[in-house]
Amino acid sequence: MAVTKAVAGKAQPKKQQIRGKGLKKKKVALKFVIDCTHPVEDSILDVANFETYLKQRIKINGKTGNFAGGKGAQHAVTLGREKGTKLILSSEIPFSKRYLKYLTKKYLKKNNLRDWLRVVASGKDSYELRYFQINNQDDDDEEDNE
Repeated sequence: MAVTKAVAGKAQPKKQQIRGKGLKKKKVALKFVIDCTHPVEDSILDVANFETYLKQRIKINGKTGNFAGGKGAQHAVTLGREKGTKLILSSEIPFSKRYLKYLTKKYLKKNNLRDWLRVVASGKDSYELRYFQINNQDDDDEEDNE
């Protein structure tokens, strides 16, 4: 007597899914805005300088010099200015908003502006550079009373 019983507990190997040629990955359309209105009005920050800094420092596919891809190349990440006070970064590849904040803070530190300005999220896809709210007058009054 030959035992030809199939064991029910063993998992059968799954069939491989066959992909057609027509399936493509969806392009991720991301758009981030950095609003530099207040520092630019007070002529503390130069937006053109900030834009070149970001173009030099943004890493694409792990490389920093990958921002401008030469003539005719498709740019996955583009950086532009709006009204001279806002920087707009649009990306077709996954890009982190947090990374943009990191680079902004690094720029502020490099130009000794980190003591006066902070980066605040003003929306889901936007940052704003604001001044720190320092209430020195109230603090001085309290010290005088003591």
